[in-house]
Amino acid sequence: MLHEIIISNELSLTDRQVRTTIELLDEGATIPFISRYRKELTGSLDEVQITAIRDRIQQLRDLDKRREAVLKSIDDQGKLTPELAQQINAVGTMAALEDIYLPYKPKRKTRASMAREKGLQPLADFLLEQLAGDIEAKAEQYINAELGVNTVEEAFAGARDIIAETIAEDAEVRAGVRKLFLDKGHFVSRVVPGKEEQALKYKDYFEWNESLSSAPSHRVLAMRRGEKEELLYLDIEVDEQEILPRVEKIYIKGNNEASKQVELALLDGYKRLLKPSMETEVRVLTRQKADEEAIKVFADNVRQLLLAAPLGQKRLLAIDPGFRTGCKTVVLDAQGNLLENTAIFPHTGAGGSIEAEKTVQHLVRKYDVEAIAIGNGTAGRETEDFVRKLNLSGVTLVMVNESGASIYSASETAREEFPDYDVTVRGAVSIGRRLMDPLAELVKIDPKSIGVGQYQHDVDQNKLQSALDDTVISCVNAVGVELNTASKQILAYISGLGPSLAQQIVNYRKENGPFGSRRELKKVPRLGDKAFEQAAGFLRIRNGQHPLDSSAVHPERYNLVEQMAKDLGVEVGELMTDAQLRKRIDLKKYISDEVGLPTLNDILAELAKPGLDPREQFEAFSFTEGVNAIKDLKVGMKLPGIVTNITNFGAFVDIGVHQDGLVHLSQLANHFVSDPHEIVKVQQSVMVTVTEVDEQRNRIGLSMKTEDKAPRKRTDKREQKAPETDMASKLAALASKFK
Repeated sequence: MLHEIIISNELSLTDRQVRTTIELLDEGATIPFISRYRKELTGSLDEVQITAIRDRIQQLRDLDKRREAVLKSIDDQGKLTPELAQQINAVGTMAALEDIYLPYKPKRKTRASMAREKGLQPLADFLLEQLAGDIEAKAEQYINAELGVNTVEEAFAGARDIIAETIAEDAEVRAGVRKLFLDKGHFVSRVVPGKEEQALKYKDYFEWNESLSSAPSHRVLAMRRGEKEELLYLDIEVDEQEILPRVEKIYIKGNNEASKQVELALLDGYKRLLKPSMETEVRVLTRQKADEEAIKVFADNVRQLLLAAPLGQKRLLAIDPGFRTGCKTVVLDAQGNLLENTAIFPHTGAGGSIEAEKTVQHLVRKYDVEAIAIGNGTAGRETEDFVRKLNLSGVTLVMVNESGASIYSASETAREEFPDYDVTVRGAVSIGRRLMDPLAELVKIDPKSIGVGQYQHDVDQNKLQSALDDTVISCVNAVGVELNTASKQILAYISGLGPSLAQQIVNYRKENGPFGSRRELKKVPRLGDKAFEQAAGFLRIRNGQHPLDSSAVHPERYNLVEQMAKDLGVEVGELMTDAQLRKRIDLKKYISDEVGLPTLNDILAELAKPGLDPREQFEAFSFTEGVNAIKDLKVGMKLPGIVTNITNFGAFVDIGVHQDGLVHLSQLANHFVSDPHEIVKVQQSVMVTVTEVDEQRNRIGLSMKTEDKAPRKRTDKREQKAPETDMASKLAALASKFK
């Protein structure tokens, strides 16, 4: 109950919403299923809110497990008092719990523990009281040659070691110093002497100083990578005068000889124990923060790429371009099946070019090709120019981002799909299919390999994988899949299924033919009632036995729709085709304990547009002819481009010269932009102006600013930020409340 209250307060939700969501998650319900089909129970929570509840309850449960372990450990030592137990039970963060536990945590021998073995704890306690008196006389009482205390100074030194550790392990001190490090600390980086040439890519960080609190994730991750490669030294520095006076206020009680001993111990404890400990902690915390931001950017980009507009089911020719080795060419039918493959050599001389022209024209005529997909890698623009000059009437020509196609072509998935073809054929097929349906094809590739990340190999890989899994699952279920044609890879992401059941569905399909209805899913081995409940609404069957099998209406609500049709004296199919009939439905008549207006409105929307694909309509795009390489660029050129990647510092745009240009954050618009995602998205067509061309370093600077020089009305930055409607952005905002 306490957890529900904590989460409801943090997320501004009701206790009932949080409690019901946790119960559904614990019962095995998936996030897409809960958000789509259990709105009455959760109060219409969306995927972002449900994900936040899931993550936060896991954090709190992990904290509880650690709390139990800490209580047991201290109790086993015989040191657990009612007051200490109450303090431990009251903490709300893992850091606070570990601070309390630190003095009781079993550890190897320390200077303080050795001093305690010498019987110097009472002297340390006496000094901490800082009473007036002869402290040397007091220290003489603890001289004991057998225990290794031979002089008064040795007694004081041992006592100071105990005091230093006491201060360094004080929970109040640690919390305060940690906050000061985070608020006042600076990253300081410098190049490793003698490695200047090797470290040129980190030139910006050769002499760099930046506040921890404001350093953006990409710079933090860049400095950490430079340090890992042993090209940069990276330190965290805080002015001691920001910290020591605040600790002294807690421990220095007077101005006498005992106080001086405590002051010496405090300085030693800070430099030898507390400062290194805080530096380690803050390194972890700043890395976690940088990881979260980078993962958010990556997840945003992956979502946009997965939900890119599909060309749809078209007969197409796909070309994986190349110069010397030729261009591997395949023909796919409207379902993406491979019909024919060959190689053409348009770039190896007149004879090869003429033969290539004949081959392409023949294949287009033979298979009535509707579109041609060309990979954007080596020789991509040259191949595009070659095909465009053929003037193929009625054929759409599209350059396709081929990032990850080579990964797919060598994968087990590709070998399983095309066991009799080599990697070049598989790569060309992947290029063609990702034009037809980016989502269906890209789910076969590890998202880390599709070229839209920001330091994705440097961040916490478990957290990255979790975020990407959430993103892919969200996208797949938002779109839905055709049960009778979907690959096992995309089926595995459907709510309630997973790889094993996805394979069972494919096996059943091979043995028994296409599914005639959703209910036939129950005949699939090992697919029980729970999996059916979770998955059925996200699976579509065109021309199924029931008209609603092609829609997002869940089978559990078929009876309800049938009752609506019966009340109007028509068939369900008529409701789906006649808007006037749907207007006659009185939704209030069908409200029950299980079904409320949110579900009824969803049903009505589905009846109007059953199985509507939420993705945008496909629009063909063309690069500027004659601009094929970086040497063709001139400052001031205005060119069309495609956004290929978005980072915290700007957007990368493909302008057709084999090297993406950077539109820096400051060049995205004529007004202030805090987040590039406010302005652009991956795969978006944009118009850019070339601002810089550096052929030597292969760098291109671009701008999306317009020439409008009119003064812009200044607005509050809060008004400039677009609403965060995508899942990853909302999650980041909600996660900040947990800090």
